[in-house]
Amino acid sequence: MPDSTAKPWAGRFARATDSEVEAFTASVHFDGCLYPYDIQGSQAHARGLQRAGVLTEEECKTLVEGLAQVRARIDAGEAEWDPALEDVHMNIEAMLVAEVGEVGKKLHTGRSRNDQVATDLRLYARAAQAQLDAEAHALQSVLVERAKAETETLMAGFTHLQTAQPVTLGHHLLAWYEMLKRDRQRLAEAFRRTNTLPLGAAALAGSGYPVDRQYVAELLGFDSLCDNSLDAVSDRDFAVETCAVLSLLMVHLSRMAEEIVLWASPAFGWVDLPDEYCTGSSLMPQKKNPDALELIRGKSARVCGHLQALLMLMKAQPMAYNRDNQEDKEPLFDSVDTALACLSIMRAVVQAMEFDRERLKVAAAEGYSTATDLADALVARGVAFRDAHHITGQVVAHAVECGLTLDALNLEEVQQFSPAIDAELLSSLTPERSVAARGLHGGTAPDAVRARVTQAQEELSVGPLAMPEQP
Repeated sequence: MPDSTAKPWAGRFARATDSEVEAFTASVHFDGCLYPYDIQGSQAHARGLQRAGVLTEEECKTLVEGLAQVRARIDAGEAEWDPALEDVHMNIEAMLVAEVGEVGKKLHTGRSRNDQVATDLRLYARAAQAQLDAEAHALQSVLVERAKAETETLMAGFTHLQTAQPVTLGHHLLAWYEMLKRDRQRLAEAFRRTNTLPLGAAALAGSGYPVDRQYVAELLGFDSLCDNSLDAVSDRDFAVETCAVLSLLMVHLSRMAEEIVLWASPAFGWVDLPDEYCTGSSLMPQKKNPDALELIRGKSARVCGHLQALLMLMKAQPMAYNRDNQEDKEPLFDSVDTALACLSIMRAVVQAMEFDRERLKVAAAEGYSTATDLADALVARGVAFRDAHHITGQVVAHAVECGLTLDALNLEEVQQFSPAIDAELLSSLTPERSVAARGLHGGTAPDAVRARVTQAQEELSVGPLAMPEQP
């Protein structure tokens, strides 16, 4: 009888694997985290073998219960991973044989590690996608809650990081909500494409045993079957797509972090960050550094790099499975872990940060932010927009020279640029009136923001992605 701890392909070889190669090819130190999914897939496979008449009812029961015992031992930290067995799959099989005896060797009938790992990784990816969606949903909920409280709060809106027009803080917070909304839509789309069963493809040509793949898919909560065995074992689109979604998500979190870092700086002074999410300086005792947010900003590069690594991993692989794909896991795992941590930290910061509404209001009026309102008012009085734009530019230049705000300018001096400008028009050039005039759907007016908050609350009531029900 062959040694149950020997490599599964040892029968073909006369000499043992070189120890350096063995260490080089081992993956259990990072793919060991797949053990819940490997056990879940193996239990379904055993039931599929029983249904196909390959295993008896008693053998299937022994395998399913034995796998449950193996999981309990791993969960409890009582199992030891053996690098000589290469990966999580062979380690679990060896543990199973030790648990139930010779019948454990029947588990791998009709499957390959190729379709086994593809199944495990899809089970992991869809669970990660659901968890990520739940975290993004939680951050959205906090943003909507805070936006609801700031529908009337004025702030400066920027383009090119230069004062543009006044907006409301609630409107700005909802802009972050919208970015996350698209991220969640992409996660849902990736989830749908991930939730396809490769098990049954075996090594590359399909299993030689009459396993009911649809039955196994239902056991594991997969929506459909991979339709081509070659593609099933070699496809890693779902991993690449998950990292692509997370790259864009992290770019969005990085943009949010950057804005909060700016707002928290003394030059802005718009927001005070909670002490729990800041650090000090080893030299300068007055410092309160937004390190957590800076790390979110920095970790976006890490996740985007993982996406590039996966794309390059796949770009020149022939069909079907290649050992290159051992390198697919660490970028995916780290991207998921990084994004989850960043979402959690960002939610806590947004929940706890305190806004200085007075400084926000002062900033909203600076930089001639109502100049566009002057041009619009001139258009309403019959001036062509291009002419109104030119006249307003002249008025702003005059205001800069005088060191005055638009509404404080001398009327007679301003009328040299256009007789259509009167006292009523000048006095109306306030941030409050500016934002109130922009009440279209998607606009910054308080009423428009309140309406969008209500819609967002309805959107969030649907809840995050739900994991498939499994019998």
